[in-house]
Amino acid sequence: MKAPSLPCLRALRALAAPETLRPCLRYYSTPPSPPTPPTPPPQNPSEPNLRTATGAATAALTYQPRKRSDDDDPTPKPLSRPIGMTFAPTSGQNNGRDSRSWRQRRDDFVDYEKHLQRRENMAKAMSKPYFRDFSAMRHFKGKTFVAPERVFKRESALWFPNLRGLTLDKARKGESDTTEVLRGKISVVSVFSSGWAENQVKTFCTEEQNPEFHAILKQEKEMGGKGLAQLVEINHEPNTLKWWILRLFSYRIRAQKQKENWGQYFMVRRGVTEDIKEAIGLLNSRVGYVYLVDAQCKIRWAGSARADDHEKESMIKGLRRLLAEARQPKEAGGVTAGKAPKVVETSVSEKPVAVA
Repeated sequence: MKAPSLPCLRALRALAAPETLRPCLRYYSTPPSPPTPPTPPPQNPSEPNLRTATGAATAALTYQPRKRSDDDDPTPKPLSRPIGMTFAPTSGQNNGRDSRSWRQRRDDFVDYEKHLQRRENMAKAMSKPYFRDFSAMRHFKGKTFVAPERVFKRESALWFPNLRGLTLDKARKGESDTTEVLRGKISVVSVFSSGWAENQVKTFCTEEQNPEFHAILKQEKEMGGKGLAQLVEINHEPNTLKWWILRLFSYRIRAQKQKENWGQYFMVRRGVTEDIKEAIGLLNSRVGYVYLVDAQCKIRWAGSARADDHEKESMIKGLRRLLAEARQPKEAGGVTAGKAPKVVETSVSEKPVAVA
């Protein structure tokens, strides 16, 4: 039988394969033609061609610089409103121990609303960068705020929280409360958590940096039981390992302090919560803070980081004014030397108020 010719095979292939299957067939006789590129849309000569522009030109056309906000400014602002807790402190508060029973703990564990609160607290703790406090030290030595020129009014001032910790006094067994030491006295309270922060508060409180302050302390000490001014130091160390190292070498700190001041040096480990830190303005754990607390445990003045000359002057003026207020008759709002005043819990507005 004679083989079919090439035109006959092409006719049979056209009858067997429809138009939709023809692109799938393999053509051995001729190579496939390349696809036709799509026609580009018409270009407006007034508009730039972003496809053909370089990377630098494209970035210049699309990049918009972020505007600087006031929150990004690291310059510390003057403290314009009272800081502190909205309730009066009492002994035994903020001891860092959970006094709930097992039944109460179980009920709180299965409570959905408290579960959401725990999740919110954990999210806040995880969102806080670990090196945030260290990076903030690059600007103004970590200064959070500038001390006010005058003390806050007694009616508008808020309270310093009660903290519980060990003291250098060997006669005291166990932990002591700061409220027992602060109440009835005009106290300069320094709070620090590291050697760097301790050196910062020394610019406010040491005799070399602030001799006028120690002259007032010496004058009050000579008055005996009628003296009201005192210096209280709080070393807050939440790290467990560093806490035991601090206790191990506490004899060195005791050797640097006078014996009558051992009971005014506190080593606090627990109880300083995030709410307390935000209330008293302790926003950077690497920075030292100084507070001027009156006889009712109210914060009347505060400073942070290294002291400037005008901050030292404002602290001395505020200390003299509080001493004068404390020695006024009881009818005028003063207190008797050596006696603790009666503290009544009141609610104070958190809005900025004027200073006295």
